Amino acid sequence: MSDPTPLRGYRKPYPGSQPPRIHLPYASTALRGPGTDPIAIPVTLSEVTGPSINRITLGEHAADLTAGFPGQPQGERIIVSGRVLDENGRPVRNTVVEVWQCNAAGRYLHKGDQHDAPLDPNFKGTGQVLTDSEGHYRFTTVKPGAYPWRNHYNAWRPAHIHFSLHGEGIGQRLVTQMYFPNDPLLAFDPIYNCVDDAKARERMVSSFDWENTANEFALGYRFDIVLRGRKMTVWE
Repeated sequence: MSDPTPLRGYRKPYPGSQPPRIHLPYASTALRGPGTDPIAIPVTLSEVTGPSINRITLGEHAADLTAGFPGQPQGERIIVSGRVLDENGRPVRNTVVEVWQCNAAGRYLHKGDQHDAPLDPNFKGTGQVLTDSEGHYRFTTVKPGAYPWRNHYNAWRPAHIHFSLHGEGIGQRLVTQMYFPNDPLLAFDPIYNCVDDAKARERMVSSFDWENTANEFALGYRFDIVLRGRKMTVWE
């Protein structure tokens, strides 16, 4: 009996389009970055087809980070939407997109964040959305603030939202950050600038979305995400 046809693996990203394991301007990578080359693992069904978490039960207000509180959160309300695609441009359907962020003052609801900016009793900063049959997702939140992070002199993180996706299998796992257009802090941020490829960096920046801006309610931003392949969205 002949061997079965081997599974086709994922294409590798273009050189310079993903961050290095250690990027000295991002100081903590010197300690936590892997010191040896990664081990190549042959692609099997487990990397291509699972495990899936698309049966996760989302909360009532999971897609609206501004809802479910006694009052309205402080800051500028925004709507973030886009599509999740695979390396061939096909939609990744019915997959969970998880997000987390700081509040409008630049403070996370986390014991590790002792920045003296105020916490917001009406904002938790976490949410989940499920992509539809065409890979679309959409959530409502507030625009996060910048915050100091002590990486270097006068270090401030640009406004950003964290994304976590599992895709259709563990081989598509992605954790990334979405930035906002025309943010002057991007030029000074070593996390954003750890990628050499300018086009790859630009794919981390959302675009103003007039079509999804809601009249007298919220501005819209679009952020498309590619899982694996040559134009894969940058890993955090």
